[in-house]
Amino acid sequence: MEIHIGNRVADVTLVSKEGNKVQLTIDGVPYDVDIVMAENGSCSILHDGQSYNAELIRKEGGKSYTVNAHYQSYNIDIIDSQAKYLRMRKGAEERQQDKIVSPMPGKVVKVLVKEGDCLQAGDIVVVIEAMKMQSNYKVNSECVVKEILVKEGDSVNSNQVIMTLDVKKTDE
Repeated sequence: MEIHIGNRVADVTLVSKEGNKVQLTIDGVPYDVDIVMAENGSCSILHDGQSYNAELIRKEGGKSYTVNAHYQSYNIDIIDSQAKYLRMRKGAEERQQDKIVSPMPGKVVKVLVKEGDCLQAGDIVVVIEAMKMQSNYKVNSECVVKEILVKEGDSVNSNQVIMTLDVKKTDE
């Protein structure tokens, strides 16, 4: 399934679930976590010996959430693959913005492109680590890397512009 966290898109696959133990992949990287949910929407997550607490607030429609963790709030949208396919067929696919923005604070692990690179939809441009999890950031349409504003090892803030793009114009 595809999950949107702010402007970031993650491909998440549930590999297995047995009780509280969950195996999943995020952008192809495997994770083993132990998740305990409380009735009030609070959850406790154990990963690699580290404990994390979060509050999940379900929005109308059931496919969107606000997640409060580490004194920050994140808007999460779960994208139904079939609905996305139908939207694409109707030509209503979201257009790539002219920049890549970090939806949360983190550390730049890898920059996978250089200025002037021509990109296709789905190309990964940067990997950022936040809360001990690495996230791949992709473009969703054809574009050219205009300017890279970070380097590997840099810390980034929420809503910080990471790179700017020249998006290829398409005929409407």
